[in-house]
Amino acid sequence: MAGCCAVLAAFLFEYDTPRIVLIRSRKVGLMNRAVQLLILAYVIGWVFVWEKGYQEMDSVVSSVTTKAKGVTRTNTSDLGFRIWDVADYVIPAQEENSLFIMTNMIVTLNQTQGVCPEIPDKTSVCKSDADCAAGSTGTHSNGVATGRCVQFDETVKTCEVEAWCPVENDTHVPKPAFLKAAENFTLLVKNNIWYPKFNFSKRNILPNITTTYLKSCIYNAVTDPFCPIFRLGKIVEAAGHSFQDMAVEGGIMGIQIRWDCNLDIAASHCLPKYSFRRLDTRDLDHNVSPGYNFRFAKYYSDLTGVEHRTLIKAYGIRFDIIVFGKAGKFDIIPTMINIGSGLALLGVATVLCDIIVLYCMKKRFYYREKKYKYVEDYEQPIISETDR
Repeated sequence: MAGCCAVLAAFLFEYDTPRIVLIRSRKVGLMNRAVQLLILAYVIGWVFVWEKGYQEMDSVVSSVTTKAKGVTRTNTSDLGFRIWDVADYVIPAQEENSLFIMTNMIVTLNQTQGVCPEIPDKTSVCKSDADCAAGSTGTHSNGVATGRCVQFDETVKTCEVEAWCPVENDTHVPKPAFLKAAENFTLLVKNNIWYPKFNFSKRNILPNITTTYLKSCIYNAVTDPFCPIFRLGKIVEAAGHSFQDMAVEGGIMGIQIRWDCNLDIAASHCLPKYSFRRLDTRDLDHNVSPGYNFRFAKYYSDLTGVEHRTLIKAYGIRFDIIVFGKAGKFDIIPTMINIGSGLALLGVATVLCDIIVLYCMKKRFYYREKKYKYVEDYEQPIISETDR
């Protein structure tokens, strides 16, 4: 109890004030200057030069539009001779900050609504009607089961379904890709940016780019880094993948546009930097449900009024355009804040040196004696002559 009272009294009735002690020591002096130099290097080199701590920052606001170009032809037993242009392989025609280009497909022609045998799999193969439950629908079924077991081909029977017939058979993806020539198609990316805090705007079609130049240029990281037209095969190649492999089952590519602008210098130095990355996972050891695909249909009616459709399972590459960056401009407020923070950090040198001097060095007891001085209160009670 007495110890607790003594601690409480010490806390309430003692006051600490700094005392300056000049220590003449090469070791301590060099250590102090070394720590101060490191702090100054951090503040000047990292905070002000690299991170531009004297600037106010703003994040980019962006809009992107795209336009693909390219024509190819195919000649197959199902579709015959056919020319493919932008209206055929860009689906849909416009998306926000992205573009899908079909590179492969499975086509099911002339479907009509009726009854037909299901595609053989472990749930649809049957031997008699007892194996088929009427009205059942599976997650991967193409229609509603009628409860009948019918002949699919000469060797296999499957459950009959009410569906768009004939049902789609997507068990085998065409190899090589149906539109393998798509690697030579081009993509024009038009990107407008705006930094609202500084009311600064720009676009990736730079002022020196002319209409004639835009019709002939193709992006090249070394020879033509500011051309906004990209060859699809080169985009995938720059990300470290093969376009022909990716075209079979599809995938997702990211076109990254980085705008880092220093608005303390001329606006002509604010330039886009392009990079490319495959965004869908591609693990060769565990490659379940790879690529990117979806289905769509084209509907029409024959002369008798019967509705038909052509079902297309489209495989392709979706190009996502990702825009990011920041702009900075000198402002006195962040400058003063970072200067103040730097000056405060210099106090770390004193704290570090005090710890080493007072607790680690051989003469630590001697230095403690010089560092701390204990002073008693001089206002003691005056004893009168009569009290003696």
